[in-house]
Amino acid sequence: MQSLFLFFITFLSIWGNNFIKQCYASVFTLKMHHRFSDPVKKWSESINKLSAAEFPARGSVEFYSQLADHDRVFRGRGLVDSGEQRLTFSDGNSSLRIKSLGYLHYTMVSLGTPGQKFLVALDTGSDLFWVPCECSRCASIDNTPYSFKFNMSIYNPKKSSTSKKISCNHRMCTASCPGSGTVGTCPYSSSYISSRTSTSGILIEDFLHLETDDSNAKIVNAFVTFGCGQVQSGSFLHVAAPNGLFGLGMEKISVPSLLAREGYIADSFSMCFGRDGTGRISFGDKGSIDQEETPFIFDASNPTYTITATHLRVGDSLINSSFNALFDSGTSFTYLVEPHYTRLTKMFHAQTKVPRRLTDKRIPFEYCYALSPEANTSLIPDVCLTFKGARQFIIYNPVIVLPTHPEAIYCLAVIKNAEMSIIGQNFMTGYRIVFDREKFVLGWKKSGCYDIDNSTAVSSKPLNTDTVPPAVAAGLESEGNRTRAQCSAASSHIKNLCYSTRSCFLFLTIHSFIVVIFLPSFV
Repeated sequence: MQSLFLFFITFLSIWGNNFIKQCYASVFTLKMHHRFSDPVKKWSESINKLSAAEFPARGSVEFYSQLADHDRVFRGRGLVDSGEQRLTFSDGNSSLRIKSLGYLHYTMVSLGTPGQKFLVALDTGSDLFWVPCECSRCASIDNTPYSFKFNMSIYNPKKSSTSKKISCNHRMCTASCPGSGTVGTCPYSSSYISSRTSTSGILIEDFLHLETDDSNAKIVNAFVTFGCGQVQSGSFLHVAAPNGLFGLGMEKISVPSLLAREGYIADSFSMCFGRDGTGRISFGDKGSIDQEETPFIFDASNPTYTITATHLRVGDSLINSSFNALFDSGTSFTYLVEPHYTRLTKMFHAQTKVPRRLTDKRIPFEYCYALSPEANTSLIPDVCLTFKGARQFIIYNPVIVLPTHPEAIYCLAVIKNAEMSIIGQNFMTGYRIVFDREKFVLGWKKSGCYDIDNSTAVSSKPLNTDTVPPAVAAGLESEGNRTRAQCSAASSHIKNLCYSTRSCFLFLTIHSFIVVIFLPSFV
């Protein structure tokens, strides 16, 4: 009996070992091949009839470029799949309206590896993002009034390990390349209407350092195409955007377009314009269900953020006055064509309770009034626009105060323009503006620039004061006051927006409906 038991145990042991070996022998294995390997080349030739010449050489620039493109697409898909992903700049989503730099909204961006910092103007009226680079003629960043307040840079491609110059045969280049044709570096030249202002140079691709606009603040490095601005002219050489311009337009070369196309964000972004000169920007923000909206006038040959206004209201007076206007953060004040300019200004003057004042010819505003000690908000008529769809757009900041001699004056901050109407930053004050390029609508909501819709976004830190000292922001009581922007909707009121006569006369605006010479179309 004992022998039988031992035999049975031995049998089970031998059978069990064989069974386990058979089970392990049933595990399937698959070979893995690199996408540019020889087996994949042969398979592609047999299936797709592709030649081996169409595969980049191992270790070549094109080899790594295609791998990076592939990685960005898949990474971008992951970001979109994670939900309503919002991105902002790695230095935070704050912006500041800086009076000493043309009354435009600026923010800090980081480019390259390691990152190089730039204080750039945010411009929804143009498309190209450019920074000063390999300069032949750029604005000075040393020994200027603004260089003592802001730490500015010149982009150096050689100091970035990820910098890559765009060739003439690149998909983002539409220039007519001189000489060698498609193998050279892609040039660009962009002209702006304001004071013969222009920038020219070459196109470059490098990392733009971003982060998720939420409590987690995950780093996202995205390759973007931008201008290496070698030659600047006009306003760019003085006080307007001396350290670069961040184009936010609809063309495919703009950063919002690049981020949406690579799948990082939904094709939408928002900007908030606080009453104290601070603001914020968030890419991928599609707004809220309770915001007001009006459609864009879409022109495929020249897509812009242009809307239709149907009525003007000043105080108790309402008039039918239909016109198209561009929403342009790159323009400080609002411009109207005739007859709408005259209709608005005459209604405003008729309801103002103080005499009109003649002004210095350097002041671009026609309707100005003495700011007496007894002046109060009741003297300033309410101004409101009605947009297509019967959407009301109340103007919370229609006037600007100027400290002229012998007494200060306030002016209706609207300028006559012969070419087109523009809704500038001053009319956007108090709103979170949503530029939804998927639905082709402009959205707006009275909202705080931070804690928007009670969201968890906390990356709205102010500009790094170690890099950028407290800014001269219009509306701040002092340069050191770094309070968060609150887009409150109080009635129009007089507020001292200028603190020196010289800076008040520097209303340089970037009329940023761009005329591209070497970049005629990005559709």
